[in-house]
Amino acid sequence: MAKLVKTEDEVMLGDAARGFLGDAAPVSHLRGLRDGGATHDAGLWREMAAMGWAGVLVPEASGGSDMGHAAAGVLAGEMGRTLVASPFLSSAVIAATALKQVSSDRAATALAAIASGEATYALAIDEGRKFAPEATAMQAVADGNGFRLSGDKCFVIDGALADRLLVLARTGDGLTLFDLPADRAGITRSRTNQIDSRNSARLHFDRVEATGDDVLGQVDDAMAVLRPALEAGQAALAAEMTGLASGAFDMTIGYLKDRRQFGVPIGSFQALQHRAAHLWCEIEVTASAILHAGRKLDEDAGNATLAVSLAKARATSTAQLAVIEGVQMHGGIGMTDAFDMGFYMKRARVSAEWLGDYGYHAEQVARLRGF
Repeated sequence: MAKLVKTEDEVMLGDAARGFLGDAAPVSHLRGLRDGGATHDAGLWREMAAMGWAGVLVPEASGGSDMGHAAAGVLAGEMGRTLVASPFLSSAVIAATALKQVSSDRAATALAAIASGEATYALAIDEGRKFAPEATAMQAVADGNGFRLSGDKCFVIDGALADRLLVLARTGDGLTLFDLPADRAGITRSRTNQIDSRNSARLHFDRVEATGDDVLGQVDDAMAVLRPALEAGQAALAAEMTGLASGAFDMTIGYLKDRRQFGVPIGSFQALQHRAAHLWCEIEVTASAILHAGRKLDEDAGNATLAVSLAKARATSTAQLAVIEGVQMHGGIGMTDAFDMGFYMKRARVSAEWLGDYGYHAEQVARLRGF
């Protein structure tokens, strides 16, 4: 059984990340981006790339640090704690994992560009209200030695700013994944600033040309490349959500210690202590599920689906509990924009929907356990 305790290296990585992000990207940094009309700090991403974070899953041969999925989860968790807005999940986790499934010079070059921070990616798979890759309707029609892509994608996280797109489309007998430059002729991007102060995009494809070289993996066999990438993204997103829950919890505990009623801190009230203790327990159990998912992806990626879906489902539930309790225990100020708890609540809501909601992953867990 995988150890559910962080290694010494992972503890050191988390401590270093927490120190850096606490100074360079506290929650006030996200507020400043939002108030200034921005959703991304390119300078911060360059600093993160310089520290090796963009290459956390990139092989050393391509300039990465290749620390593994458990380490990626440690970084994602610290980013969640202060609500860091960056292309880490889309590029360093999802795109890097997809590209690693392919042995080619082009993939190696793309991995090097991710590791250096020179290229960012966005994943374009969603078309409806819910996450359902297998239901993709976008058509990639054969055209000479290549294809023409037509259709629409929605909820493309980081899609407004990404340099490249991983696009899932339906071909003759299955689904095919394409790696396309975001500025290719025929692609129209409509930017959306989300409630969590980050960007996504709606994409329209009007007979967009794709050559054989643009196919990532094999034609009609997208899931061989995409499934490991999705599971890597789901595990890292779950880790971010658990970091988010911890950040909201820390803020709430600080308030319970400072706020006084009847001459005493409200944290001395037993009812609030019980609620805080329950939330702490939920965060700890979920953190174990997150670490297990990272270990499973590192050691037995082909059989990680159960661990990953369990982690995403628990992280969704725990983050929701953390922000609801945070708002309620802060009283009226918890509902105001002047207070940071609202940022945690909004991020928790968006994260719950991305890469499969609670219902999607609970169904996966039930199916894999034979129910």
